[in-house]
Amino acid sequence: MPGSPLLADLIEALRCLPGVGGKSAQRMAFHLLERERTRGLKLAGVLREAMERIGNCTRCRNFSEEPVCALCANASRDRQVLCVVESPTDLAAIEQATGYRGQYFVLLGRLSPLDGLGPEELGLAQLSARLGEGEIEEMIIATNPTVEGEATAHYLAQLARAGGVKPTRLAHGVPLGGELEYVDRGTLAHAFGSRQALE
Repeated sequence: MPGSPLLADLIEALRCLPGVGGKSAQRMAFHLLERERTRGLKLAGVLREAMERIGNCTRCRNFSEEPVCALCANASRDRQVLCVVESPTDLAAIEQATGYRGQYFVLLGRLSPLDGLGPEELGLAQLSARLGEGEIEEMIIATNPTVEGEATAHYLAQLARAGGVKPTRLAHGVPLGGELEYVDRGTLAHAFGSRQALE
């Protein structure tokens, strides 16, 4: 940014957000400086505090300010069912859209050797130890239906079986209210191959 190295630094810093390119970052920076300085200062303070204080739950690896998050500390949740997700975003989606009342484990990624994400980075030793406690009877594998997500799901299923826990997988296929002619080939083939008997 000509004339202001600090403004250039602000624009560059805003580009770290997902989906924010140079133009969007510039628009945000200008908006904050022109119209929202008070809120910008509040944003800066909250952002700094969040970066310093929010860590990961020692039990499920979700974001938490405390060593054990509120979900893990909640005694009314079903401790016999564990749902494994890739990210805190996935956990939030399940909490908001379903009536699931069990426990969680957040991988913070998926198996991807090219990105340097192996079993150690995903906390699978911690997950295995949790399965070994003997409390969990079912592990719901809720990884995304990508190549890496499916490979992770396969690995997790083996881990569950080794720990004497029943692995289950989220259903994938035709969306509710969808029409077959508009469903992509891969999704339709997967749904067709995973069909279930009606009772």
